[in-house]
Amino acid sequence: MTSEKDRILIFDTTMRDGEQSPGASMTHNEKLELADLLETMGVDIIEAGFPASSQGDFEAVRDIARRSKSSVITGLSRSKLEDIDRCGEAVRHAARPRIHTFISTSPVHMKHKLQMGPNAVLEAVGRSVAHARNLVEDVEWSAEDATRTEFEFLCKCIDVAIASGATTINVPDTVGYTHPDEYGGLIRALRETIPNSDKVIWSTHCHNDLGLAVANSIAGAQNGARQIECTINGLGERAGNAALEEIVMAFKVRGDTLPYDTGIDTTRLARASQMVSRITGFPVQYNKAIVGKNAFAHESGIHQDGMLKNTETYEIMKPEDVGVSKSSLVMGKLSGRNAFRDKLASLGYELDADSLNEAFRRFKDLADRKKHVFDDDILALVDDQLSAMGERVGFDSLRVIAGSVGPQKADLSLRVDGQLMEASCTGNGPVDAVFNTIRKIVSHEAKLDLYQVHAVTGGTDAQAEVSVRLNGEGIMAVGRASDPDTLVASAKAYIHALNKLEARRLKRRAA
Repeated sequence: MTSEKDRILIFDTTMRDGEQSPGASMTHNEKLELADLLETMGVDIIEAGFPASSQGDFEAVRDIARRSKSSVITGLSRSKLEDIDRCGEAVRHAARPRIHTFISTSPVHMKHKLQMGPNAVLEAVGRSVAHARNLVEDVEWSAEDATRTEFEFLCKCIDVAIASGATTINVPDTVGYTHPDEYGGLIRALRETIPNSDKVIWSTHCHNDLGLAVANSIAGAQNGARQIECTINGLGERAGNAALEEIVMAFKVRGDTLPYDTGIDTTRLARASQMVSRITGFPVQYNKAIVGKNAFAHESGIHQDGMLKNTETYEIMKPEDVGVSKSSLVMGKLSGRNAFRDKLASLGYELDADSLNEAFRRFKDLADRKKHVFDDDILALVDDQLSAMGERVGFDSLRVIAGSVGPQKADLSLRVDGQLMEASCTGNGPVDAVFNTIRKIVSHEAKLDLYQVHAVTGGTDAQAEVSVRLNGEGIMAVGRASDPDTLVASAKAYIHALNKLEARRLKRRAA
């Protein structure tokens, strides 16, 4: 609690629920990088993964826990005791460890998913929470599909969880079924009905199937929830989760009617959004609230006139508040290394010496090829570099013969496990030739599900940003890359997707 505003705990599940989005797999190093940023932002609880699901997830949660300083680090666990033990082992080195365990409580889930009766579920709730509490002092319990659970039975389950030692009770809208009045009423009714409800923190976890996840989460807070579970960019299964940046800024902007404080450093929101987009390969839609490219853009003449007279005419928040720079053209080919380092810092990047040198070299190359270098160009350049770090297959060089007189041909050099490999192939167009050449060097059977190109900035010399989605053996992976040459960007994006696909295959085999 604060003197004027109630404190809302922000629980980020980007690395657990967000990673469950098809194609959104994260590598070990990417998770560590994201966890560091989330903790720096002031996220209260970081759900770093599902330790029992795979060795890779266990190691990620364990290493994030070891590095943590202020945030609570938690992993998700089913009600199985071996799952809870695995989770407890993963988080035990955290400065503030938590075990988050759950079980389904709705009739449809109990019948078709668990094949368990109500009494068996109640027994599992008590057993799992008590076992978790023996391992850590901080235990969260969730009633999966709570919003489709019979109220009386939900009360019984929560009562057992509290009696068994749960410190946080989460009421998930697992399938995005509810609406704000209904969800807020449920939180209020549970708090008023269940004995000792004041002894625990109440939490929301809302999915966005009807586009109501943020509204439902806010309604939960208005009715007594003091923890909100959410993800960067609203990433998550199906239509996603409540978006962290939207919830935090709703409380910040509308503090007059939403008197809640989150403790989040909002100036890092844009950086977090860009990082998650780069790591997962999921582009942020241009009109996405808070962090979308058009969130602070004005094209209408009437709007532009109003903005010139007073920015408050059409903006309810300052772009600087979320980490968006107002400046557009501040760097060029004559800029020095220190200026470049300062620019990166203003954009939210802190690179080690080697990474900075490589980024500066690429920036100089870009400045020689492009008349104007915008902030978005620098963001794309550095994100492209970071995406390729530690990958087994790397881009070296590309030469393409294209035009109306075929055949189109690609000569490509890749580094595979550090060894330079070259090949040439033709194709039905230059992009097809490039992709055929990659497949010749790195043989695989994955299907190309998506190929998408858009310009990072305006002008004929704009960098192209390419997204590629591969599907192999039921596993999807998305790769993104940027370059002033669309074909080079295409090759890099395909290679990035291929690396992520292999990483996901290894993760599945280890599970």
